[in-house]
Amino acid sequence: MQQIIIKDNEAGQRLDKMLAKYLNEAPKSFLYKMLRKKNITLNGKKAAGNEKLVSGDEVKLFLSDETIARFSSSLVQYTKEKLDILYEDENILLINKPAGMLSQKAVDSDESVVEHLITYLLTSGQLSEQDLKTFKPSVCNRLDRNTSGMIAAGKSLKGLQELSRLFKDRTLGKYYLCLAAGNITEPSRIQGYLAKDEKTNQVTVRTVKTDGADPIETEYRPLKADGDVTLLEVHLITGKTHQIRAHLASVGHPVIGDYKYGNRNVNDSYRKAYGLEHQLLHAYRLIFPELKGALSNLSQKEFIAPLTKEFCEIAADKGVL
Repeated sequence: MQQIIIKDNEAGQRLDKMLAKYLNEAPKSFLYKMLRKKNITLNGKKAAGNEKLVSGDEVKLFLSDETIARFSSSLVQYTKEKLDILYEDENILLINKPAGMLSQKAVDSDESVVEHLITYLLTSGQLSEQDLKTFKPSVCNRLDRNTSGMIAAGKSLKGLQELSRLFKDRTLGKYYLCLAAGNITEPSRIQGYLAKDEKTNQVTVRTVKTDGADPIETEYRPLKADGDVTLLEVHLITGKTHQIRAHLASVGHPVIGDYKYGNRNVNDSYRKAYGLEHQLLHAYRLIFPELKGALSNLSQKEFIAPLTKEFCEIAADKGVL
């Protein structure tokens, strides 16, 4: 027999949904059969499975350890990467992601910010392997693998839900720094439509609406220019795949080091001079709106993710930092 005491991270969901996570290899028919036979009970009573769980509820599994083990696969992938944590409280973390690190895994063998985050929470004693059966902390925004900067992650269910809502409704202020090709002297707000080719994982910016294209909006202002390169602050108003990289390239100012959308000759010159292997794009500032509830302690706060050493050295050498 195993006993599960429902915590805040499991509360609010249906009993059958929680059981499907805990016994993630079990068919639904098995779970409902165990509920009918009272081999799984809620607060000592027979349950149907559609009950909404609240913190403190007691779920008992009158099953052998062997049966539970057979229907439960391990969800833990320990890593050795140490995260650069900018801020942490009981609900969220803000992480400064280096270029080259995945935000989320693409295939099972990948290691990403999510796996590093879970490893950190497990090894620091903030999370147990049993907790992971019913709740998985995760990131709420994604950066391209070769883009550095601020990643926001939810440690608790409330944190994950509230952060995800803020990103979805665009109330967070999201600002990037990049080195862009060309001499940009005036701020601009550009709009367009973004169409994605799933086969090539490449996007195209269009000026008119077409089927499958999403509206995009990007705002930027030059901080310092030096002839052929400009340090830009970019305000990401919408948040679509490769939006900043493709949008700036579409107006003739691609991000330095971006081989997918940029100028190969320019990028080759930076690779030769500095060994640069990725785009110089960094998610550097996050501004929270006025908030109530679980994240009220973050209301109207601003967080900065320091630039990478490589970005600073190249920008300083070009005279724009």
